[in-house]
Amino acid sequence: MIESLELNTKSKDEDYNILNLGPTHPATHGVFQNILKMDGEIIHDATSTIGYIHRAFEKIAEHRPFYQITPLTDRLNYCSSPINNMGWHMTVEKLLGVETPKRVDYMRVIIMELARIADHLVCNAVIGVDTGALTGFTYMFQWREKIYDIYEQVCGARLTTNIGRIGGLERDFTPECIRLIREFLNDFPKYFDEFAGLLERNRIFMDRIINVGPISAERALNYGFTGPNLRAAGVDYDVRVMNPYSSYQDFDFAIPLGTQGDTYDRFMVRQHEIRESLKIITQALENLPEGKFFADVPDFFLPPKQEVYNNMEALIFHFKIIMGEATVPVGEVYHSVEGGNGELGFYMVSDGGRAPYRLHFRRPCFIAYQAYPEMIKGSMLSDAILTMSSMNIIAGELDA
Repeated sequence: MIESLELNTKSKDEDYNILNLGPTHPATHGVFQNILKMDGEIIHDATSTIGYIHRAFEKIAEHRPFYQITPLTDRLNYCSSPINNMGWHMTVEKLLGVETPKRVDYMRVIIMELARIADHLVCNAVIGVDTGALTGFTYMFQWREKIYDIYEQVCGARLTTNIGRIGGLERDFTPECIRLIREFLNDFPKYFDEFAGLLERNRIFMDRIINVGPISAERALNYGFTGPNLRAAGVDYDVRVMNPYSSYQDFDFAIPLGTQGDTYDRFMVRQHEIRESLKIITQALENLPEGKFFADVPDFFLPPKQEVYNNMEALIFHFKIIMGEATVPVGEVYHSVEGGNGELGFYMVSDGGRAPYRLHFRRPCFIAYQAYPEMIKGSMLSDAILTMSSMNIIAGELDA
């Protein structure tokens, strides 16, 4: 498009206009800046800037006991925070050599897939908003709230959940929690089909987002894309299948793929992934094993409060966990999960101390966002907004 408009014939920078898109602009969906070199409405070049909300999570985590790091992970991709929480717990469990009961695995799968649905609903509803279609957004948000009702039954929180514990979950699923999950599985598909009917084959919507912000499979791989952004380009990679965790190998589900890697493909991949997540939750709930909702790791799993009040041994373990006095092996581990935006990984080095010696979060948004300037060159300014929406760039994960 740049060549067809003969933008490259311009010889002086003053022939272009410089536009700051962000850092405080609602269309950026977060606090980050893009400096655009514009020829009218056409983007000739772009430079992305992050760092406006950098919170040094990794360095803070290196000064906290393992148990107290979970709330930091909440604030990465806060649209699907339970996945972050459980990815961290599995990393510590890998270091400790803990094997969780099947019931824990299945309960985690149910919660993580609910979180994936919530994440994808927000992303795809926002793509609709950025094309001028607000109805789907307001319609779907009530279902995100119903997922949050389920979170609340499990842990008492809704957005930043701090859900679960190293070795399992804080509490078992209550009958009310099971009822809410079944109710969601029964009622949500009908309303989701209505949302799909509003947009998926809507000619105006399709014309607006097809061929917008495309990226080839080769370029996506070169940048290190994962998740829906990579699968939209046609690359069949999903951590749940390639490196199964939490018993994902027990479930039957498909991996949706696109072909063009454009905004429409990213939208459709997420739409189909929502349907696949519903299948996984249904299988997990129907086959939920009996047994404990936590592993036998008293050095890291907080004992019930009633036991702490009445049992000296429980009180000692509670103190050791809270104060970070439990013995941790020396070692180096990496564990990843399929987050809402792609492969969310935790690389940890332990020197046997009360906190990680070194910790690095592999945030999929941080990696994918590097490609954004390339993806929007030659496009209209309005298309740049849609491209950003479809990449689902979450500022908290981009700029941890």
